[in-house]
Amino acid sequence: MRGDTRSYAAARKERAADIDRWLTDLLRTACGTPYGHNGETTRNVDERGALSGVALVAVGSLGRSELAPGSDLDLVLLHNGRDDVARIADRIWYPIWDSGVGLDHSVRTVDEAAKVAREDLKAVLGLIQARHVAGDPELTRSAREIVLAEWRADSRRRLGELRDATDKRAEASGELAFLLEPDLKDARGGIRDVQAMQAVAAAWVASAPGPRVREAYELLLDIRHGLHLVTARGADRLVLQEQDAVAGNLGLLDAEALMRRLAEAARTIGHAFDATWRTVDRLLTGPAPRGRRPLADGVVEHGGEVVLARGVNPRKDPVLILRAAAAAAEAGLPLAPATVTTLAAQSPPLPVPWPDEARDALVALLGAGRAAVPVWEELDQAGVLVRLLPDWERVRHRPQRNPVHRYTVDRHLIEAAAGAASFTREVSRPDLLLISALLHDIGKGYPGDHSTMGAVVARDIGTRMGLPPADVDIVETVVRHHLLLPETATRRDLDDPVTISRVAEAVGSREVLELLAALAVADGHATGPAAWNSWKASLVADLVRRVRSVLSGTPLPPAPSLSVEQASLARHGGGAVRINGGAVTVVAPDRAGLLWRAAGVLAAHRMVVRAASAASAGSTAVIEFSVIPEYGSPPDPATLEADLRLVLAGRLDIEQRLARRTRSLRPTRVPVAPPRVTLVDDASNTATVIEVRAHDRPGLLWRIGRAFGECGLDVRAACVETLGAEAVDVFYVVDRAGRPLTDEVQRAQVRDQVLAALR
Repeated sequence: MRGDTRSYAAARKERAADIDRWLTDLLRTACGTPYGHNGETTRNVDERGALSGVALVAVGSLGRSELAPGSDLDLVLLHNGRDDVARIADRIWYPIWDSGVGLDHSVRTVDEAAKVAREDLKAVLGLIQARHVAGDPELTRSAREIVLAEWRADSRRRLGELRDATDKRAEASGELAFLLEPDLKDARGGIRDVQAMQAVAAAWVASAPGPRVREAYELLLDIRHGLHLVTARGADRLVLQEQDAVAGNLGLLDAEALMRRLAEAARTIGHAFDATWRTVDRLLTGPAPRGRRPLADGVVEHGGEVVLARGVNPRKDPVLILRAAAAAAEAGLPLAPATVTTLAAQSPPLPVPWPDEARDALVALLGAGRAAVPVWEELDQAGVLVRLLPDWERVRHRPQRNPVHRYTVDRHLIEAAAGAASFTREVSRPDLLLISALLHDIGKGYPGDHSTMGAVVARDIGTRMGLPPADVDIVETVVRHHLLLPETATRRDLDDPVTISRVAEAVGSREVLELLAALAVADGHATGPAAWNSWKASLVADLVRRVRSVLSGTPLPPAPSLSVEQASLARHGGGAVRINGGAVTVVAPDRAGLLWRAAGVLAAHRMVVRAASAASAGSTAVIEFSVIPEYGSPPDPATLEADLRLVLAGRLDIEQRLARRTRSLRPTRVPVAPPRVTLVDDASNTATVIEVRAHDRPGLLWRIGRAFGECGLDVRAACVETLGAEAVDVFYVVDRAGRPLTDEVQRAQVRDQVLAALR
C-alpha cells in the first residue's frame, strides 16, 4: 500500500518504544540521589527504592502506542505522597519541553487521579486506556483498577455523558465520510469514535470493535500519520491541497483514491458506532418489549429490531433479503446485525430478470423515505448491494470533490431516492420515480458524461430488474435528462421560444416531464443547500409550466410583464432599487451595461452574488440578485441602495472602488481550474448564448459584463448561478444592431476578451 517498506503502524510502535526508553531514563535520573556538595548527581544504587512510590503513566496516543509524528505526549506522574514529587516532575517535564515535543501533563496521587476521572470525561477516557511506562507498576495498576471499576459501576450515567459528548462532537465536525476537508479525529466515523467504542467495551456493555473496524481505524491512523509527514506538524484536518501528497505517501494513486478509502473506513466505523450505541441505549432506556410482531412474510419484530421468523430458510427465498429490508424501513426499525449477516451469507442470488416481488420490495424500501437510508447502509455494509446491483460497486464510496456535494455518489443516490418518496403522490408512476432517483448518477462510476453513460447503465439495470421495455425506456430517458430542467431553468432564457421547444422535444411526454420535475427537487436537496433554493425552484416550476403547455398542444404563455411591485418601482423613471434581506431588485430603463454596473456596486459593498437573472419587459430592464455578505454582517441597506441609484444615474465610477478591494484580497493558495468561455450554438434564434465557468471571486460578474461592453455587446438576458466556489454564468448577448454574433472572428475576439478579464 505504501512506498515505504515499513508500515506506519510499526513506525508508530517503534516511536512509542523509543519515547518509553527516553522517559524511563528521565524518571530514573529525576529520582537519583539529591545533589551532592559539588552540585553533581549520583545514581541511587537501589534503583527500585528510588523509584518506589512514583510512576510515569502514558495516556492518549502514547498510551495506545499510536503516536503519530506530530503527536503530543500525554503523561501522568503518579505518586504516593512523596515529598520530592515536585522536583521529580520538573526534572522530567523540562527536558521534554526543551526537546520541542508538545506535552500535556499532570501530577496526581492515585486518589486524586480517581477523583478527576469521576468528574472529567476526557480524564477517565485516558486513564481507562493508560499504559505503565516506568517507575512503580503497582501505582499504575491500582489507579487503572479503581478508575475501571468506577467506570463500570457508574456506566449508566457515564455512558450517557459519553453519548452526549460524541453527539456534540459530531454536530460540530460533521461526518467524516462525506466531508471535503475532514477532521480525522473528531468527525463522525473518525478516530475518536473508535476510542469511544473501546470505552463502551471497557464498561462491559458492548463488544470491543471487531476486525473490520480495527482495520478501518488503522487506515485512519495511517492517513493521519501521512498527513503529519506532509505538513511537518500535528494536523488532524485533511485539507484539499494536502490530499494528493498524503495519497502519495500511502502509495495510493491520487487524492480521489485516498478519499474513497477514507470514506469506506469512516462508514465502517460509523456503522459499528451506531450498533454500539443501540446496545448502550438498551442499557440506558431498558430492554424493548420481548414479543414477536409479524411484519412481512418470514419477517418479524423482536426486541426493537427486525429479525427472521422462526423456521424461515433464507437459502430457499432469494427475495427475503429485500422483503426484510423493506419491512424494516416501513416499520422504522433497524435490521438486527445477526439477521443481516445470516441473509448476506445464505441468500441465493436473485434470478435475472428479477421476479415482480423483488422489484416491488425494492420500491417499497425506497418509498419508505428517510427510514430507507440506514437500512440501505446496513445492506451496503454487509456487501448485499453489490450482489443485487453489480454496477453499484462503481459508485460505492466514490467521493465528489466539490463543495456543492455533501455526500459520496452512492450515499447521494439513496438520499435522492429517499427525498423522491415525498413526491410519489404527484406522479403517475411513483415506482419509476424511485428507481430513476436511485440510478440518476450511476454513470459517475464510468468515464465520460455521467448522464449519457448513466442512461446506458440504467437501461441494463432496468432490464435486470425485470421492468417492461416501455418502462426501461422511461427510466433511461429520465436518467439521461435528469439535469435538463435545473440547468435549463438557470442557464437559459425561458422567454426564448427555442429554450422551451428544445426541452419539450427532449422530454417527449408529460409523464417523463413530471418525473424529471420531481427528481430535480429530490436531487437538488440531496446534493446540498448550494444546489437548491427557492430561486431555482421557482425557475424550474416556471419551465415545467411552459413545457407542459407545449406538450399539451396549447400555445406558449406570453412573456411575463412587470409584476405589480416591479411596475411600482419602474414609475421612478430613472431607476429604482428594492432591498429585502438577501434579495436585491433593480428596475430601470434598459441600457447597455446595466447588469454589470449594478453587480459592481454589490461587489464593492462586499456582497457575493449567489444568483441573478436579468430580463427586459419592453423598454424596462429587471434584474433580480440573490446576495449574501462576503463576511460579517451585511452592509447598510440605505448606503447600498444610494450607490445603486448613483450608478444607475451614471454618477458613480465603481471601477476604482473594485480595484482597491481587489488589491486588499489575499490571493488564493488553492489551485483552481482555468476559466472556460463557451459560445453555445443553436440555443437561441435571436441572441448569442455565452456560458462562462470560473472560480468565483469578488467582482466577477462586473468583469465579465465590462468585457462585453468593450466588445460592443449588450446583454439581453442573463442567468447567473454560484455553486460552491464555482460560478456558472450564462448571457444572451447581441451586437449594437440587436443581432446575434455570426462573424467567427468577432466570436473569437469576444471569447478571448472575456477570458482576459477573468485572469
